[in-house]
Amino acid sequence: MYSLGIDIGSSSVKVSLLDIATGRCAASETNPASEMPIDAPRSGWAEQDPDLWWHYATEGIRKIAARHPMREVVSIGITYQMHGLVALDAAGRPLRRAIIWCDSRAVGIGAEALEGIGRDRCLEHTLNSPGNFTASKLAWVRRNEPDVFARIDRFLLPGDWIAYRLSGDLSTTVSGLSEQILWDFREERRADFVADWYGIPHAMIPRAGLSIGIEARTDAATEQLLGIPEGTPISYRAGDQPNNAFSLNVMEAGEIAATGGTSGVVYGVVDTPEADPLSRVNTFVHVNHTAAAPRYGILLCINGTGILNSWMRRHIAQQTLGYAEMNALAETAPAGSDGLSVLPFGNGAERVLCNRTTGAGIVGIDFNRHTTAHLLRAAQEGIAYSFRYGIDLMRGLGLRPDVIRAGEANLFLSPLFRRTLSTLTGARIELFNTDGALGAARGAALGAGYYKTREEAFASLSRLEVVEPVEADRAALEEGYRRWVEEVERRIKN
Repeated sequence: MYSLGIDIGSSSVKVSLLDIATGRCAASETNPASEMPIDAPRSGWAEQDPDLWWHYATEGIRKIAARHPMREVVSIGITYQMHGLVALDAAGRPLRRAIIWCDSRAVGIGAEALEGIGRDRCLEHTLNSPGNFTASKLAWVRRNEPDVFARIDRFLLPGDWIAYRLSGDLSTTVSGLSEQILWDFREERRADFVADWYGIPHAMIPRAGLSIGIEARTDAATEQLLGIPEGTPISYRAGDQPNNAFSLNVMEAGEIAATGGTSGVVYGVVDTPEADPLSRVNTFVHVNHTAAAPRYGILLCINGTGILNSWMRRHIAQQTLGYAEMNALAETAPAGSDGLSVLPFGNGAERVLCNRTTGAGIVGIDFNRHTTAHLLRAAQEGIAYSFRYGIDLMRGLGLRPDVIRAGEANLFLSPLFRRTLSTLTGARIELFNTDGALGAARGAALGAGYYKTREEAFASLSRLEVVEPVEADRAALEEGYRRWVEEVERRIKN
């Protein structure tokens, strides 16, 4: 028996097949070979075609089906890029390209809502400013594209769209409502007062179920198209960051997960709902939350992390080096990069900077001594500095990051980045053999009852490496961090 996991990212779509009996990955496919395009018709905008996600998901499933029969799939899990807006007409067709997570066009609308609804009410009930989240994006459509808004029957998150294509079921999750800023943490129900402020009809909001549990089943069209039996449960659904935490078995208060894909994220679990007064870090409902045993995820997101690394590869390394070679070259520069600083804020407004768009920057460059190696190291250090900056905010909400768990992927493939982050935060970094698609597959097997307990579901999760702080680098990195913070705060003030 197999469980199928689908991971809808903004760069690619990954599909993994979990052998339920062994807990091991039987097959995995990532498409496309190059990065998916992100359309940016204006500065600060970011859109993708939802049909493109479906195309690459089905392409990955078909490739796996050539080696493993889909009739043996007994559960499906979906994880996805958070906060996206997929607007559907009454026939279930997208009315426009999806407005995705890093699009910052609705920042001003969210700021208006924070003051209009009331700052205290928002922070008490939704734990966040409406900011640039899904409900604010939909309000932007209402204000700027009234003809489109008038034709919207339902709006979905990216993962809800994939579930709909597999099942014909229009639904979301409670965790999904919280990432749209449509969940009332105090009342433990949908935050209709936010929808009312934005003029969003309640009928547009799909029903919400559990992240872990059977909420939909595949239809006859999916069986005909992909060979997955009709009635197969879709029994897990979560945004990429709650799912990354789940994949690493980060489920209890005090546990912390991190990831470094296009964006960089630190996600910590707490059992009491707390809000940052400035919404620089955000709180969402975690995948295992119940009213009786509450679990919330405090999320730090830095938009421009992995995308900075890929920018360095394209424009500084001129695509002549692979990432492993870039990492090795960066290691040849000293800790602190000889006074060179890189700010990784070139991918739209940053929540950790109070939704400001300060822009990326290379600061302190000396043409007589700085080399490609310095630039590559300073980029990785700048990303680690941004993590430290946000983790210091999370400490104020009760998180104490003694251990940070991560999958061996993306930025965490870099030994330099792992050591730098560990040294700056004082936390031990633990790497595990998992990824988002495999985590979603594991969650689906748990949600459908093929794993009876969480312990059984994670029995095969293996710790690959432990990274400890490097005392010899601490002074240089702390000095580099001090300079970096000074530059960030200067830009915020200006």
